[in-house]
Amino acid sequence: MSLVRRIARPLLASMFVVGGTDQLKHPSAKSASARPLVEKVAPRLGLPDDTELLVRANGIVMVGAGTMLALGKLPRLSAAVLAASLVPTTLAGHAYWREEDPATRAQQRVHLLKNLGLLGGLLLAAVDTDGRPGLAYRAHLANESVHRATRTTRREVRHAARTATTEAKLKAAQAQHAFS
Repeated sequence: MSLVRRIARPLLASMFVVGGTDQLKHPSAKSASARPLVEKVAPRLGLPDDTELLVRANGIVMVGAGTMLALGKLPRLSAAVLAASLVPTTLAGHAYWREEDPATRAQQRVHLLKNLGLLGGLLLAAVDTDGRPGLAYRAHLANESVHRATRTTRREVRHAARTATTEAKLKAAQAQHAFS
């Protein structure tokens, strides 16, 4: 793992570990702002309508995936999980368009943009292959290798068939020569 990844992953994950811990300790502080989103989304997804429970579940996801990202364990998966949990958190917590007070509206807009920046970092971390080729590229290489091996085998079979035919003709001619 490169030095940049070794430093960047914990830095990116720190916000989620701290925020998730806060959601676990104080779910009621977040549940009021999460309630409108939970009321809209929970029935569609088959989730319970207990807002505090969902806030705590989100906190567990953030702490777990954030810790895994910070430690470099399954970093692509943990970054994708954090990105998925960040979207509803951002929509519920930083809907600046609902705010009446200009100062509060500006503050919520800054928080929304901060979360969008974090989302961008998570998306980059989710597609980062750590310097190794990605799965699609490796599958493409394996496919090319199979095709190359198939072509080589066909060429070798044709050569063996021609050689066998030539050898058979030679043996037949030798046998005919021996009887004459």
